[in-house]
Amino acid sequence: MPLDECIERFRNYIATERRLAPGTVRNYMADLEDFAAWLAREEVTTLDQVTAREVRAWQMEHMDRGEVPGTVKRRLSSLSSFFLFLRRRGYLDTDIMAKVSPPRQPKRLPVFFKEGEVEHLYDEGIFPDDFLGRRDRLMLRMLYETGIRRSELANLQEHSADLSALTLKVLGKRNKERIIPIESELAHNILEYIALKGQEMRESPWLFVDRKGRQITVGEIYRTVKKYMTRLSNADRISPHVFRHSFATHILNEGGNIQAIKELLGHEDLATTEVYTHVTREHLKDVYKHAHPRGRKLK
Repeated sequence: MPLDECIERFRNYIATERRLAPGTVRNYMADLEDFAAWLAREEVTTLDQVTAREVRAWQMEHMDRGEVPGTVKRRLSSLSSFFLFLRRRGYLDTDIMAKVSPPRQPKRLPVFFKEGEVEHLYDEGIFPDDFLGRRDRLMLRMLYETGIRRSELANLQEHSADLSALTLKVLGKRNKERIIPIESELAHNILEYIALKGQEMRESPWLFVDRKGRQITVGEIYRTVKKYMTRLSNADRISPHVFRHSFATHILNEGGNIQAIKELLGHEDLATTEVYTHVTREHLKDVYKHAHPRGRKLK
């Protein structure tokens, strides 16, 4: 079967049957089209000509370009999903990826904001006292207090918040819903913001909107986080996802249950959440070094 036809069938599968997010579909297709273009240069045009040797050669070309292990590993993951789809549909008999080893990726602990840095979000005068300033303040507080992803924040609607029950309904990956508790002050802030939004512009079902009342984009959320947190934090990396790391880390540091954090974050696998236990161990080591008499001697 021609490779371009295989790729098109896979695209339809992930877009219509699995209903993956458009951005995720684009990433899959970009990797597969890059692989197909490389195969074409090698005069490989049909599925039965593809072996692990071609995949490894393609992998090495990207590594020789200086791509970081994480990017190469993501590309290989796209191929794995593609070949698995082909095997399940009977288009392919062998597991091509069984003989392909992804590059080793150095383990990096999640970056998070310090509690004192995040507390500045609650100081007076940090945000302008207008609609956009109040919107930005609420967005950043919600990122920190709920741990939701920026795409989940962008897709919140006014009815997503049940202010009487103090809960937030979030639509996560693969259209899975989860309920996150919120505290009363945040619920009050949401109520005030919705009232202000109604006064400033025509009604919109989306909770967070731009100046023209349109649904906010994930790009604008990213820029808003950078705008404020660059001034407030010394973290090595600043992005909306760092709020998610901070949410999990701070709860764990206060004795929160790892299984509960998994549910709040919407992780499918507990192993994904357990990375924050490593962050907590580093936090405890740092406390020991700075607070215990013997620990200070180890600096």
